[in-house]
Amino acid sequence: MGKLKILHRVLGMVSTNVYLAVNEETREGFLVDPADRGDMLASWVKQEKVELKGILLTHGHFDHIGGVSELKKEFQVPVYVMEAENVVLNDSRLNLSANWGTAFTVKGDRLLGDGEIFELAGFTVQAFHTPGHTKGGACYYLQEEKTLFSGDTIFCESIGRTDLPTGNHGELVRSVKAILQKLPEDTAIYPGHEEATSVAHEKQYNPYV
Repeated sequence: MGKLKILHRVLGMVSTNVYLAVNEETREGFLVDPADRGDMLASWVKQEKVELKGILLTHGHFDHIGGVSELKKEFQVPVYVMEAENVVLNDSRLNLSANWGTAFTVKGDRLLGDGEIFELAGFTVQAFHTPGHTKGGACYYLQEEKTLFSGDTIFCESIGRTDLPTGNHGELVRSVKAILQKLPEDTAIYPGHEEATSVAHEKQYNPYV
């Protein structure tokens, strides 16, 4: 439990949370949703003396993937994403980058299935498929560390938008209810925007549950 340290930056035109998860025993780590400014994120990783082992994407919208290409060039690490989301990553209209300036796409290296468990930077990570904000949205759960990276599935007392390509409101509400039922109440939730929360808080105060 004591070996995880979560560092945090807010980047990009819609203030996306970027997380650097660090294993304090080994100084290995991974990034969650490198939103923008890959050059700045690369400097941040080096400044923290972290050996980057991978990049986790909760979904494929432009405001969560803008720094990926530069980071991959710098560190040659794999990008983990839910298999169902690869279509969004690979289409600049679906990932919305075509609407917001420069159209770009990103390729996932490790395509994950629902519930898949993998090791990264000395942590055991479980990927949950949580469709609704996008068709291949994912939350990443570190059971031992009591931590969930929820992307735009769950926010503090709210949920993600469903009016964007591949979104579905009913699906998202089902995803949110399912994941909150599945996880222990003392699990900390680190969302894609705004402040952190917990499973207990969302069970009590999220109007969609």
